[in-house]
Amino acid sequence: MTTGDDRAGNVFQGLERFRKEIASAIGHKRVVIKPNNVAIDRPLCATDSACIEGILEFLKSIGKNNVVIAESAASGPTLEGFSNYGYTALAGKYGAQLLDLDTDQVEMLYACDETDFRPRGIRMARTLLDKDSFVISATRFKTHDRVVATLSLKNIVVGAPVKDPGFRWGRDNRPGARNDKPLTHGSGFRAINYNLFSLAFRLHPHLAVLDGYEGMEGNGPVGGTPVNHRVAVVSLDWLAADRVATELMGIDFATIGYLNFCGQAGLGETDLTKIEILGPPLTDHKRAYKLSDNIDKQLIWLKPMKA
Repeated sequence: MTTGDDRAGNVFQGLERFRKEIASAIGHKRVVIKPNNVAIDRPLCATDSACIEGILEFLKSIGKNNVVIAESAASGPTLEGFSNYGYTALAGKYGAQLLDLDTDQVEMLYACDETDFRPRGIRMARTLLDKDSFVISATRFKTHDRVVATLSLKNIVVGAPVKDPGFRWGRDNRPGARNDKPLTHGSGFRAINYNLFSLAFRLHPHLAVLDGYEGMEGNGPVGGTPVNHRVAVVSLDWLAADRVATELMGIDFATIGYLNFCGQAGLGETDLTKIEILGPPLTDHKRAYKLSDNIDKQLIWLKPMKA
């Protein structure tokens, strides 16, 4: 964990502490930086360009130049969002490639739906599944209106489903254009937690970069308000990173279903007593993030289903 008044510097310093381990883990793979662009025109909901720059500067320092910035924005044209948020200029500065995952080849994965508990096929961007991709999840601390908090894992799992060209939310949607992202939500609070867990076996980051310089609280992932936090969390264990971030956000980890499921399945470390934290004490930088207004409804996953 790092903290300070320079967002890019916080990210770079966090990565620098694992310089040898990250370089070894990347090897000869293509590096894929996956930002979080829920909307293409609301900066607080998206990964800040300074976070991306901190990652690119670090990759440059270890001689990793085969870098792709890849996303499938949820609510509009991905490349338009890249331009709005300054990624296009960064790609030019560092020689990175920009990839709209909606144009990628796809692989079919499956999730359940609460209406009938039958599997639904989801078209997933193959770049995020490719064994030759080293995937970096770059996203900010945010509360969420379905799963309490959205961090490094959810950024990958819900970013991977593609949408058809011309898809828009609203009246200007091209007739017949489809968006597969909602299928991960499974029509309910129980199903989305289970789907995020089950898809994590194939879709997860190899490196988590969580930017808490300015987090989002309240009705995230889009409609929340800013939190001046000035921290960053970096780990090659994405689940440990998400666990530490929830602690810094003052969120009871037991309320986040999908992350608890992942911990129970051994996908990473969730026990804070077993996570070695390099940096200042967490207790010095904890904030109490306001949760979504519908938090009581979200926690239905904790209760047994009625016959």
